[in-house]
Amino acid sequence: MDAATEERLLALIEDITGEPAIREERDIDLFEEGLFDSMAAIELLVALESEFGVSIAPTEVEREEMNTVNLIIERVGERL
Repeated sequence: MDAATEERLLALIEDITGEPAIREERDIDLFEEGLFDSMAAIELLVALESEFGVSIAPTEVEREEMNTVNLIIERVGERL
């Protein structure tokens, strides 16, 4: 994934979480820290499809596969 795409993805996650620290703390569990809930996860999946053309069904991945910024970047990178 190129730097511009990663930056767009970081901005998207930051917008959903409302937390700029996600840029520096990319391995924190977004759910455990209260930055994500089920609605935020769905919002992310919809935004990924809209912004990047990446379709990930909620039933396609386990929460533990997309619960950190680094894991989200990895999953999106696999589909780009």
